[in-house]
Amino acid sequence: MKVSFGRYLPLNSIIHKVDPRIKLVVLISLIVSIFFNTGFTGYCIIGAVILLVFFSARLPYTLLIRLLIPMSFIIVILFILNCFIIKGNSENIGVIWNWQFLTLSYRGIFSSVYIGLRIYLMIITTTILTTTTQPLDLTLALEDLMMPLKLIRFPVHIISMIISIALRSIPTLFDEAGRILKAQASRGVDLKNGHFKEKVKALVSLIIPLLVSAFQKAEDLAYAMDSRGYDPQGKRTRFRQYHIDFKDVLFFVLGVGLLAFIITYKYHPDFMPRIPIDRFVM
Repeated sequence: MKVSFGRYLPLNSIIHKVDPRIKLVVLISLIVSIFFNTGFTGYCIIGAVILLVFFSARLPYTLLIRLLIPMSFIIVILFILNCFIIKGNSENIGVIWNWQFLTLSYRGIFSSVYIGLRIYLMIITTTILTTTTQPLDLTLALEDLMMPLKLIRFPVHIISMIISIALRSIPTLFDEAGRILKAQASRGVDLKNGHFKEKVKALVSLIIPLLVSAFQKAEDLAYAMDSRGYDPQGKRTRFRQYHIDFKDVLFFVLGVGLLAFIITYKYHPDFMPRIPIDRFVM
């Protein structure tokens, strides 16, 4: 199965059937849990829960590998910077190599892996949301969760629509970038080989058409919405009605329970042992 990043996959899984409001709350809870510095021990627990949700959604395991490709450059840069900037302790314990102001230490290596793992877990979590929730459901879920803000005249519907369109544009831009890459490759443009200056020129030949295409698609969408009489201020009813059942409650308990566990573990780390490499990142 060919999967585009961020595109909804119409599969028959329990995660697809979860109420989108509950799903959004749970996945936000997972992202908040990732931001807490709980070391590799905490990330192993969070990662296990995220993988459980991922495979419960029946998403292809190859997607986990494909998600590494867009962020590989960022991870390499972070790895190089952290390896040589983050030093060992004051007694130089754990230092592998040292030359003038450059120091390669176990702390720098494990800190790089730790940061990369944090980014990767957040990308997987976001992907689960976008691949198991239709854009319209996501818009309605955001609108329901922000409903209290209407009391202060906050434009809830407009903001939720903007977020939904932005998320829906991600796979479209990925597909468009792939199409432009193939078109430029047929004209002899090579993004992989050549000197740095040649690669920059080749990259410009990708970015400029992509920006033009993005603005053109945004304009087409605006005309389409306007021709159909879309009024962001207008009152509207809903065809889709959501109801919370037992599986939604279980999923909610899983996400919020994990967040409560991570917060407890952050401020009371003694109630569960840590793995040894946590001393390099804590």
